[in-house]
Amino acid sequence: MSIRHFMGGAVVLGTVAAGAFGVAGTASAATPSAVITVRGGDGGHGGPATAPERVLTNSALVRASEALVRSARRHGNQRVTMVIMERSGTIRLVIRTREAGPQTFKSAKRKAYTAVAFGQPTSALAGNETIKQIPGTLVLPGGVPVKYKGFPIAGIGVGGAPDGRIDEAIANDVLAAIGH
Repeated sequence: MSIRHFMGGAVVLGTVAAGAFGVAGTASAATPSAVITVRGGDGGHGGPATAPERVLTNSALVRASEALVRSARRHGNQRVTMVIMERSGTIRLVIRTREAGPQTFKSAKRKAYTAVAFGQPTSALAGNETIKQIPGTLVLPGGVPVKYKGFPIAGIGVGGAPDGRIDEAIANDVLAAIGH
C-alpha cells in the first residue's frame, strides 16, 4: 500500500467518522439516535476492508456533554472531567467543568479506556489484580461502558470528584442521557 492510499484512506475515514458522508444510520429500537454504523469501503482490492463499526452519534455526544454539567452540579458542583472513548481507542469527547484539576483528564481517560476494554464498570473491576497491571487501566470507580446489543462500543470516564462513587454516579447519569 502506498502512502497516497494510506493518506487518502485516513482522510476518508476521518470524514466518515465526522459524519460528513458514508454514514448509514442504524440504531437499536430503544435508542434511535444514539448509535450509527460506519461501513468500510473495499480498499481498492475487491473485498470488504472493514466490518461495520458502531459509534456514538454527534447528537448523543451533545446529550452527554449536557448531562455531565447537570449531574456535576447536582452532585455538589463537582470539578470533574469526562472522557468518552470509542472501542477503537479514539477519544470522541472531553468535557471539563470549571476549575477541574489537571489530573482529572488522565484519570477520566484511563477509566474510559478500562470500561470500554473490559465492558464493565471500573468499580466492578477493583479487585482484579491482573487488570491493575495493564498499562493505561484504572479500576477506581467512575468508568462505565456504553453497550450496543451487549457489546461495549465506548467508555465513559469521569474523574475528579473527592469520592469515586460520585464520579461513577455522574458517569451513569451521562449513560442514561445518551440512552444506553
